[in-house]
Amino acid sequence: MNEGIPEKVIIVEGKSDKTKVKNIIREPVEIICTNGTISITKLDELIDTLFDKDVYILVDADSAGEKLRKQFKREFPEAEHLYIDRMYREVATAPVHHLATVLLGANIDVYTQYLDR
Repeated sequence: MNEGIPEKVIIVEGKSDKTKVKNIIREPVEIICTNGTISITKLDELIDTLFDKDVYILVDADSAGEKLRKQFKREFPEAEHLYIDRMYREVATAPVHHLATVLLGANIDVYTQYLDR
């Protein structure tokens, strides 16, 4: 295990998703933005760099997010998929307590104040 290099990686769609998730997480986790879409070439490059890491997919509960999720399921079946409640639709607009609960459920250390409603 390399010191300083996060062993966990969360893949999100946008910069606002990345910022929101980053503020909730207490441990060193690399957060990668796809900016909504990702080409097969880019995805293949990404998969090569993620070998030997715990990878989590956290995308919006909308058609674009589902399309991206399907692509990851097909190309990177080892990744663990995290789901926000459909009523929030977007990671960036989901309440922090909801996101913190989802992340904690995947054994990702979060700041406890975000678990309060």
